[in-house]
Amino acid sequence: MSRVAVYTGSFDPVTLGHLNVIHRAAGLFDKLVVGIGVNVEKKSMFTPDERVGLLEEVTREFKNVEIRKFSGLAVGFVRECESNIMVRGIRPLTDIAAEFTMMLANRQLDPDIETVFLMADQKLAHVSSSLIKQITALANDDMLAEFVPRSVIPELRKKIGG
Repeated sequence: MSRVAVYTGSFDPVTLGHLNVIHRAAGLFDKLVVGIGVNVEKKSMFTPDERVGLLEEVTREFKNVEIRKFSGLAVGFVRECESNIMVRGIRPLTDIAAEFTMMLANRQLDPDIETVFLMADQKLAHVSSSLIKQITALANDDMLAEFVPRSVIPELRKKIGG
């Protein structure tokens, strides 16, 4: 029986922290579906289709990773993917309370879905999409490459400049 896991997020933009979680989760499961959440009420830097393209580019080496967009509840998307495993990346302290609350809500919505937490790599624990948006205009490409895949940098420059 194939073990399918689902990793959801906004990935706006995809960071090295996201990629670290994808790399590790892809090694743990037969298939990993990366679900790009679409929230029409939230102002995003990249469109859902742009995020799909960026994620497909940076995950090309992983043969068992599929990129999809979704709207609605993550637990519903996990079921659409014929899975009962949700992967969540957490950064020390900053994410634990919110992720724990979300896990409990998801468990109430669908008690058969299990959440697997992967702690962010120590050198990436502080990286967030919000941080990237703040520093892009001020950082050079080598600095940005400490936080995002190099292939994302030109796309960031188109959106933010710098």
